[in-house]
Amino acid sequence: MEIAPILASLRKHRIPALLIVLEIALACAVLCNAVFMISERAGEIRLPNAIDEQGLSVVTLSGADPGRAASEIPRNLDALRRIDGVEAVAVVNTMPLSGNGWNSNFTTRPDMKPTDKASINSNVYLLGEGADGALGMRLKQGRMFTSEDYATASMGSSFMPQTHVAIVNERLAERLWPGQSALGRKMYVDRYWYQVVGVVANVLRPKQAGAGLPGIYDAAFFPMQPTDALGYYVLRSAPADRDRVARQAEDVLAGLEPGAVAEGETFPDMRGEYFSGAASMVWMLVLVCAVMLAVTAFGIVGLTSFWVAQRRRQIGIRRAVGARRSHILSYFRTENFLLSGAGVVLGMVLAFGINLYLMQHYEMDRMPWYYLPVGAIALWLLGQVAVFGPAHRAAAVPPVEATRSA
Repeated sequence: MEIAPILASLRKHRIPALLIVLEIALACAVLCNAVFMISERAGEIRLPNAIDEQGLSVVTLSGADPGRAASEIPRNLDALRRIDGVEAVAVVNTMPLSGNGWNSNFTTRPDMKPTDKASINSNVYLLGEGADGALGMRLKQGRMFTSEDYATASMGSSFMPQTHVAIVNERLAERLWPGQSALGRKMYVDRYWYQVVGVVANVLRPKQAGAGLPGIYDAAFFPMQPTDALGYYVLRSAPADRDRVARQAEDVLAGLEPGAVAEGETFPDMRGEYFSGAASMVWMLVLVCAVMLAVTAFGIVGLTSFWVAQRRRQIGIRRAVGARRSHILSYFRTENFLLSGAGVVLGMVLAFGINLYLMQHYEMDRMPWYYLPVGAIALWLLGQVAVFGPAHRAAAVPPVEATRSA
């Protein structure tokens, strides 16, 4: 198939050709960035979390008398342990993906300030005794907290725990001491210091906070005696009992604390609620991609059909002088291939420009290069599929059309 006649024909139909090129370019740019955003959001939704998510129920207790927390929390825990099917129960200050963050900036030297650029923002988890087992945390190095650690821990008048031991996530350990063991090292917050006694598998933070997605695993854990800062009751059971345990635990705490508000839910529900915005965006972007591809396909079909109708006599002449159906099919497919090629080249440039804009103004990550050729191939294939019908109708034009007046 010679290209010169096709290019000559396209020059005579500049406006329709330009419309197809621009349509494909826009579709390519939107498709590449939308698919990248879908993969990013889907990756967030599937973020691993090193706790027993499927077996956890959580009851949040708010409005209880803070002065009676030391006596009421042990009573509440004892009542929750009596619920049928409960394997472990504990109390913490917040939960992963709860949205209720408790953050602080940690440093590795006592002379550094939390405001220094070298400090690492991390979530502060306060664990009541037995919380590591109730959550299903996985120890990687060192040890978990002992009874002595809990006995000497308190809040005092500060927002930071008054203790000298801490457990950190693998992620936080690597950020504070790259390439080194965190065990035995100290981290600092103002006048407070904490020695790392254990490293656990990465547990998600309550929310991304200022660190964004890269800091979602920055978390430190501290032992804590019963105090009013601990308002999340965590119950571990078999996944099949999870919903029932959440309902019964809520009723138990509501009965024990009539002046407080108890709200129970399963951890999978908590996770789903946290990522509901990301899930909605994924479906919206999928719809955008589908609509964009459909509009592009119908646009190619419509404009190609228009060209076929305009060139029926020309096609008939070619059939009369010996062109076979396969020649006509090849002509329109090649024509579409050239238009799609011009469109995807322009579209890849536009996609890159859109990604740069999103990076500068909306803190998006850089789109990997392979999204561009994948998007280009997808649009090329779409063009070939879309032109199939009009091309076959063109190939079906009989030679007698050459004898009819234009």
